[in-house]
Amino acid sequence: MSEAALLLSQVVNGLVLGFLYVLIAVGLSIIFGMLGVVNFAHGAFFALGAYFALSLRPHLGPAGVLVLAPLLVGLVGMAVEATLLRPLYGKDPLLGLLLTFGLALFVEELIRTLWGTVGHPFDPPRPLSGFLQYGPIFVTRYRLAVLVVTVLLLSAIWLFLEKTPYGRIIRAGSRDPEMTSMLGINLRRVFTAVFGLGTCLAGVAGVLAAPLWSVVPSMAEAAIMPAFVVVTIGGLGSFPGAIISGLGVGVAVSLTIQFWPAAAGAVMYLLMAVVLLVRPRGLLGERWEQFE
Repeated sequence: MSEAALLLSQVVNGLVLGFLYVLIAVGLSIIFGMLGVVNFAHGAFFALGAYFALSLRPHLGPAGVLVLAPLLVGLVGMAVEATLLRPLYGKDPLLGLLLTFGLALFVEELIRTLWGTVGHPFDPPRPLSGFLQYGPIFVTRYRLAVLVVTVLLLSAIWLFLEKTPYGRIIRAGSRDPEMTSMLGINLRRVFTAVFGLGTCLAGVAGVLAAPLWSVVPSMAEAAIMPAFVVVTIGGLGSFPGAIISGLGVGVAVSLTIQFWPAAAGAVMYLLMAVVLLVRPRGLLGERWEQFE
């Protein structure tokens, strides 16, 4: 394979990785923007998506697993918000951070108890096995399918947030929750739904990543830090910023893995540092009244 072909193939692989980062980061950004909670357990919900898919796969087809596993993760997230996070609203933000950090540790240990400490193989669906070649680009069928699914899903999320009344409520509540509440909107239900949506997106990413990453209890750690990096670079509250940032980080990591493996773990943090030095709010960051 020539250098140009290798470069193009790695860019495509980087886009797939980047879209997975975007799925995780968008959910994290929605939760932070609306609830003001730094959700350190977001990676744990990502891992739950993969493990729920592992358990459901013998009983459902790939489409059923992709739908049901994230919904279960979203229901777990809604239960967590209603029982654990809700009493902390209006209090020191550090309490929410500590709670979600402890929750992440608890979920990881729960996964070890229920599914074991060793990794589990998770092959892609049989129709999506094998490779495809488009000119100089050489990519697996499954990675191409992940690319298509994530683009469609992110498009649906954008339409929901921008074009529906519920999306407008979420955006308004994230900027000025007091005014939104004065309009007669039950923010408690909105908070629960938003947390469920954010964790559901993490679950989708976990299901899609299962055949690409190792399904192990510690896989949450491989998701949470890139998600925070993507949110920081893109800017809090910016959907386009999260997409641009996630794709940029994914491509940078993929190319670094190929051409300078020793630096692959640091390149995303270097990008974040450069962006924050130039623009502390991120690439497309907005002003958020409740955090001013």
